[in-house]
Amino acid sequence: MKDNLGYVHVYCGDGKGKTTTAMGLCTRAAGYGYKVLIYQFMKNNKTSERNVLQQFPNITFVNGLEQEKFSFQMTLSEKLERKTYYEKQFRKITAKAAQEDYDLLFFDELIYTIRAGLFDEQILLDYLKKEKPEHLEVILTGQQPSDELVELADYVSEIRKIKHPFDQGLPARPGIEK
Repeated sequence: MKDNLGYVHVYCGDGKGKTTTAMGLCTRAAGYGYKVLIYQFMKNNKTSERNVLQQFPNITFVNGLEQEKFSFQMTLSEKLERKTYYEKQFRKITAKAAQEDYDLLFFDELIYTIRAGLFDEQILLDYLKKEKPEHLEVILTGQQPSDELVELADYVSEIRKIKHPFDQGLPARPGIEK
């Protein structure tokens, strides 16, 4: 069953739907019987998709911080603390994925976290090149992946915003954008 696994997916762009797309793939994989591990960078533990997906016995969410804020709202000290925290979380989660033989690992907004200076991209690149279990499928989301990450990935899909209500001042709506 796992012979076909081991690819790296990148869902990027400025459009709405990167996380939604990846969560759909997680749902599909779980429906097939794969073990799925999910961690959401830069988001608290209250995202709407968790309410449904954590009911699946083969989908596991790793909790992050209870309170999150955008990187532009953080002080330099908070950014340094967050960077240390996220890099430790990454190592803990990748170890869990290997030790517990997960089939799919989804790091939501890791690419954004890298762009915000809150995660060292080299840690991710080294993991994907040298440490990732051969059969582990990995999904990454966020804006502006590096050329090296795009080259390394097997799937790269860009979701482009043409129009969004946020442009007219409408905040993220529960159940739709968050």
